[in-house]
Amino acid sequence: MICVAGPCVIENENVLFAVAEKLVELQQTFPDVKFYFKSSYKKANRTKLNSFQGLDRIEALKMLATVKEKYGLQLLTDVHESWECDEVASYVDVLQIPAFLCRQTDLLIAAGKTGKIVNIKKGQFMSPEAMQFAVEKVQSTGNLNVWLTERGTTFGYDRLVVDMTSIPAMKKIGVPVLIDATHSLQRPNQASGVTGGDPAMIQTIALSAIAAGADGIFVETHPNPSEALSDAATQLPLHEFPLLFHKVKQTYDFMRTIIFE
Repeated sequence: MICVAGPCVIENENVLFAVAEKLVELQQTFPDVKFYFKSSYKKANRTKLNSFQGLDRIEALKMLATVKEKYGLQLLTDVHESWECDEVASYVDVLQIPAFLCRQTDLLIAAGKTGKIVNIKKGQFMSPEAMQFAVEKVQSTGNLNVWLTERGTTFGYDRLVVDMTSIPAMKKIGVPVLIDATHSLQRPNQASGVTGGDPAMIQTIALSAIAAGADGIFVETHPNPSEALSDAATQLPLHEFPLLFHKVKQTYDFMRTIIFE
């Protein structure tokens, strides 16, 4: 099983370390789970021009490296342009392709050429079956280390819908499939210019996807979501994450018992 978790964007070391410590505790309890610490060093797709987009690039990447050095956690972060891939790959273990960019051929190929795991978020405008072409672009480089992540489909003006049949549909492509249980609950394009969300439903989305066959979860979590500089309305309070993960792991193990017996 795979677990990706962390604050939406790198704000300061205190937030990073608080989340990393919680992941290490869980890693010690569940040694059979592959934990990855996630935080974006840059947010290139904020709705409003004056929204926080990140710290200095190198400063933020060095903060991520400190998390790995101090806590021994594997790292995941987003890349937005092909020129970033080699530089960022020297700091992290997984390069993530944002949903809006999942068809960008140059970006997918550049990420694949690094040899790192490439996690492709399914575009809100994409069918699950069409994600095979994004996977093929990465694999054309000889890199077979690809994940896909479901994060909802655009519906109307301000609501995403998660079709759980997309989980088994993408698993047929032959790569691990995760559920992004936080971004799936976003309410984008609000009149305020600030994306909304419904974190009370994170558990519902996570457990449903695991029951549908997902190989793991992606959850953005923050010690104080209301103070977060990005996605304040969707992140899970850090103190709630361990209980959520215990439930997810129990569901994952139970489903594997049903499947393999």
